[in-house]
Amino acid sequence: MRRVNVFLAFWLTAGFLAGCSGASSSSRGGGVGGNNNGVSVSITPTSATVVVQHSAAFQATVTGSTNTAVTWEVNGIAGGNSTVGTIATGVYTAPGQVPNPASVSVTAVAQADATKSKSASVLIVASNPNQQAQNIPIKLGTSGGNAKDSSVQGNLIYCCSGTLGSLLQRNGTYYILSNNHVLARSDTASIGDAIIQPGLIDANCSTAGTTTVGDLSQFVNLEAPGTNVDAAIAQIVSGTVDTSGDILSLGATATGSTPDPGPPHGGNGIAASVGEAVAKSGRSSSLTCSTVGAIDIATSVSYQKGCNTGSSFTVTYTGQVAVTGGAFSTAGDSGSLIVDQNTADPVALLYGGSDTDTVGNPVADVLSALKDKQGNFPKFVGSASTHRVLGCTLAASAVKTAQAQAAISAAQITQAQRARDLHAPELLANPYIQAIGVGASIDRLGEAAVVLVTNPGQIPTPLPDELEGVGTRIVQATSEGPHGIFEMEAAGRIAPVVDALAVNTISKEELSRAKAVHTAHVNGLMKQPGVQGVGITSSADAPGEAALMIFVVRGVPRNPIPAVIDGLRTRVRESSRFTAGQREAETISGCKVPVAKATVVNGQQQVAQVKLARMPGFPTKSSGDPHKPGESPALQGNGIEQAEAHFRFQGFLWPARERRITLDIDIVSLLS
Repeated sequence: MRRVNVFLAFWLTAGFLAGCSGASSSSRGGGVGGNNNGVSVSITPTSATVVVQHSAAFQATVTGSTNTAVTWEVNGIAGGNSTVGTIATGVYTAPGQVPNPASVSVTAVAQADATKSKSASVLIVASNPNQQAQNIPIKLGTSGGNAKDSSVQGNLIYCCSGTLGSLLQRNGTYYILSNNHVLARSDTASIGDAIIQPGLIDANCSTAGTTTVGDLSQFVNLEAPGTNVDAAIAQIVSGTVDTSGDILSLGATATGSTPDPGPPHGGNGIAASVGEAVAKSGRSSSLTCSTVGAIDIATSVSYQKGCNTGSSFTVTYTGQVAVTGGAFSTAGDSGSLIVDQNTADPVALLYGGSDTDTVGNPVADVLSALKDKQGNFPKFVGSASTHRVLGCTLAASAVKTAQAQAAISAAQITQAQRARDLHAPELLANPYIQAIGVGASIDRLGEAAVVLVTNPGQIPTPLPDELEGVGTRIVQATSEGPHGIFEMEAAGRIAPVVDALAVNTISKEELSRAKAVHTAHVNGLMKQPGVQGVGITSSADAPGEAALMIFVVRGVPRNPIPAVIDGLRTRVRESSRFTAGQREAETISGCKVPVAKATVVNGQQQVAQVKLARMPGFPTKSSGDPHKPGESPALQGNGIEQAEAHFRFQGFLWPARERRITLDIDIVSLLS
């Protein structure tokens, strides 16, 4: 919610509904070029453009030291601040408004040698092209939604929008594809509703200045039994949509450092695979790139009917796709098409997520759910051949997947030490195992693991997944060792937690093994308190092995989850609750109310009529008389140059010459 004091000036009868909708390096302390004592720092990307209140990910690499940690700064301030933006674990978040100057410096300082650092330049902008009104015919991946997607509650006006994601063709007719909760208002819309670009959120909660680019044609009812997609389509208005299927920033070429629009690969799309590099272009975060973190996910997702109004309900999906990284999408990106980075093949339809992951419907399920009564299936409109998404190689598109390591309790460490000591003699007798110790688990953040350091020069042998109920972590030895037994203090050097969300491809055999365990246990796991999803991923503690990904809600009490289930490792992802539409309490700031002007037609009588809807008995300053909601009290001119009222703004009429009024309006606008 944002309160806006709006000064409106008018010159005639007007009635409408108002609402809101170059890299640099440095050497500290006199060091030269970051190469003192062999320690150096590099940073990628070297430059980025970030919209206010959005994020960009940076990766720092330290060489020449076993201590690879860095301290992040913005304009020389550790962690940054609300003026220049903040940074944590490499993810920079821009401030709420463009600073002066608009460029800031993000710096990674080596903790091994504070005189060594590397910086990147960040340009902060107020909006991105995906949020703006597009020239006709429009490209997709842009702001849009149902023209009726707003609500008025008390003195608040809410409006909602999402992303017009991609173009389908079915039986010769073109359709815009997005989510039900974007185009069909979570089952409350009517067939034929106007679909506009940009969405209300980017048009001051008014259809003025928007273009009707489609008419709602079909949506999959979210609350119907068996529903497994959040999808809707709108038949395009002829001439308003680019029928090549171009999506903003998804092209194989670039103009300077700005990726060009481009279509996905046309056809039916492909099935997602763990570790697959993917991209999307959406209304709020534009082009972002990451990897598929889990597949075959069963999950429960929360919805609300209408725009911040109506009852809430939950949809349980199966076979879903998760993309790693909380910055891959944000509120307003719902409806975006997720594609393969290397081929631009459609993979999934983005509809929701948490603060660590984005979830999408597999495209095969989407196309199947949108067949017509004659059995005609839609297909994605796009290029005849595959192409890479070039923007994923440019600045600010990659989503950093690092996540802070939770503190490990003393009890956890003691349990892992006990398991290590019990099994060390037999394990160290195996030539393949060079050392054994205690360290942090990556699969299960906040838990200890028994670390098995293997000798790459020996013949591999099967290794245990757990010891005395404690999961193991497999690490390959370097030329520096270690040998024998080591403690937790040495684990940061021997087995550091570099990327807690990292995933790798898994073999068909491992995938088949994981599917069998998933099928046997998914229903039981989903019934456990705090569990919001169960899928298949790769293990980070044992590279090459598959794992069950168990998504749990942060802060909700839950039962202990075994390190291994039926011989398959488990990987626990703690996050905020999965939601579709408005992410937890996210609102857009910077709403503005337009000023309407017209020619004077009558300057004789200074009379203004303003329709007010407010609490009964709420007086106006002009007369002091109470009025019932909906009444239109006359505000006589006669020397009154300004009248003030606090009310829900419905409309107004000015059959007079210029007169000013201050409106104190509470405005909230929401993103899908």
